[in-house]
Amino acid sequence: MTDQNPAGGNDANAQAQAAPQMPLVVNAQYVKDLSFELPNAPSILRRLNEQPQVQVNVNVQAQLLGGETYEVQLTLNTEAKLGQDTLFLVELVYAGVFTVQGVPQEVLRPLLLIECPRLLFPFARAVIASLTRESSLPPMLIQPIDFADLYRRQMQAAEQAAPGTA
Repeated sequence: MTDQNPAGGNDANAQAQAAPQMPLVVNAQYVKDLSFELPNAPSILRRLNEQPQVQVNVNVQAQLLGGETYEVQLTLNTEAKLGQDTLFLVELVYAGVFTVQGVPQEVLRPLLLIECPRLLFPFARAVIASLTRESSLPPMLIQPIDFADLYRRQMQAAEQAAPGTA
C-alpha cells in the first residue's frame, strides 16, 4: 500500500515535483579530439633529466544543441620543449553536454564559459597526464586554470575588437 497525500498522489511523486530542479546538469563528457606527438623520439628521451619549458594554451567554446542543452568544449594545446627541441605536443578537445534550466540570460554565458569548463578540467588534465605517462615521460600535470579570469580576458578582447558596440 502506498501513502497518499491530500492531493491524491503518492508521497514520492509529490516530493519529486516539489524538489527544485538543478540549474546545471552534466549529461555527458568525452574526448572529442586528441592528438599527441613525440616528434624527436627516441633521441629526446635521453634528455629527460632536463627541465622542459612548457606552454599551455586554453580555449573554451559553447554552442546550443537545442532547447536548454549546450555543448561546451575545453581545448588544451600543450607544447613542451627541451631547449629548441620539441619534447611533445598535445592537442585535446574535451567536451561536455550540459542542460541549463531556469538561469537568467545574463548568467547563462558566464555559467557556460566558467563553471562548465571548471567541471571538465580535472578530467581533461587526467587525460593529458595519463597520455604523457604512457609515453615514457613524466606525467604532465597542468596547473589549475582560473576560468573566471580567462572569461574576463575574452570579454575584454571582444570589446576591443568591436568598439562602439555595447
